[in-house]
Amino acid sequence: MRGRYLVCQCWQEPSGLKVMFVSLQEPSLYTVKAILILDNDGDRLFAKYYDDTYPSVKEQKAFEKNIFNKTHRTDSEIALLEGLTVVYKSSIDLYFYVIGSSYENELMLMAVLNCLFDSLSQMLRKNVEKRALLENMEGLFLAVDEIVDGGVILESDPQQVVHRVLQSAKEQIKWSLLR
Repeated sequence: MRGRYLVCQCWQEPSGLKVMFVSLQEPSLYTVKAILILDNDGDRLFAKYYDDTYPSVKEQKAFEKNIFNKTHRTDSEIALLEGLTVVYKSSIDLYFYVIGSSYENELMLMAVLNCLFDSLSQMLRKNVEKRALLENMEGLFLAVDEIVDGGVILESDPQQVVHRVLQSAKEQIKWSLLR
């Protein structure tokens, strides 16, 4: 049993039946399954899936609608949905989601969510809303790539993320001027 950890999941089915599932899991660096940003109608503005849990765009969009319908009217920050752990927050007309497996540490997922939100807040000068985000999508792509790579969490400090995004932007400008 060395190198594995015990995972115990408990939940109550809609029928009232209480279910308990126990399994041994291999430790993994692949903690994030997806990062989503939806607008206040539940439409996708940004989505990055790191595995094939939802392999087609049709399945992804159905999952996104489901997640939005379950979370947009609640004040909580975490949900278990379709066997996944979902942490989320909203800002004006945006909904931010970080998704992990059902046995994933919610605090790690929340650290990714907070890092993304705080990084965007700094980059958008605290104007985290749909119009500003759409005008700065390149910064969003760079920030997400600095925070998570292939499902592995790389960074959780928004100051470092913003610094690296700005460095990357400077490099792109430099190379475009040298052409």
